Amino acid sequence: MIEKVKLDNILFLDIETVPEFENFSLLDEEQQYLFDKKTIFARKDEFSASEFYERAGIWAEFGKIICISVGYFVTKADVRNFRVTSFYGDEVKILKDFCNLLNTHFSQPHHLLCGHNSKEFDFPFLARRIIINQLQMPAKLNLFGKKPWEIPHLDTLELWKFGDYKHFTSLRLLTKVLKIPSPKDDIDGSEVAHVYYVEKDIDRIITYCEKDVIAVAQVILRLRNEDLLIEEEISVI
Repeated sequence: MIEKVKLDNILFLDIETVPEFENFSLLDEEQQYLFDKKTIFARKDEFSASEFYERAGIWAEFGKIICISVGYFVTKADVRNFRVTSFYGDEVKILKDFCNLLNTHFSQPHHLLCGHNSKEFDFPFLARRIIINQLQMPAKLNLFGKKPWEIPHLDTLELWKFGDYKHFTSLRLLTKVLKIPSPKDDIDGSEVAHVYYVEKDIDRIITYCEKDVIAVAQVILRLRNEDLLIEEEISVI
């Protein structure tokens, strides 16, 4: 039961990804061929591989992480605080700093990672990029040999499904129906690559990513039938 999980033991997270290169022409010949083969069914006959490359950020083999935002509760004497921070810049440094956080502060058996649609996207994307960049996999992302009930991950999409595995609900829709202030008041995921490569506005992306982390924490509070966070309880560090 989600109500039995101690909030302070959960690391909430969200990642933002973009194509590894700004445009398709920067891929070498073999990469272009492999991207064409990877996306042939998704593209159908509507787009060329070059035209479809703007969506490459959804695949860890052709994308990269440009921001990881995390949030965690700190509760002292019944005073609740939610702290948010972000890792951004060079992908290797992002991943090293994130892995260091996991290994240093969220490595114990009672610690959990939580995101929205994170079991399908964030967690596997993180693990694949860690391997691609030849870094050491933190235990919280290494699922090899683990039974389903041993996996230390929470997913607000999965929790909202209530066993209905064909059902998908976006974070924006979920916050709307649960009467949670929407995090989507600026950009959405489809615009991140443009903001990153064309506008070169990483601060805008960081803000967007941090708002998603806060929204995921708010969903967990709703599912536990607890009061939502108010602005005074949230600290960006």
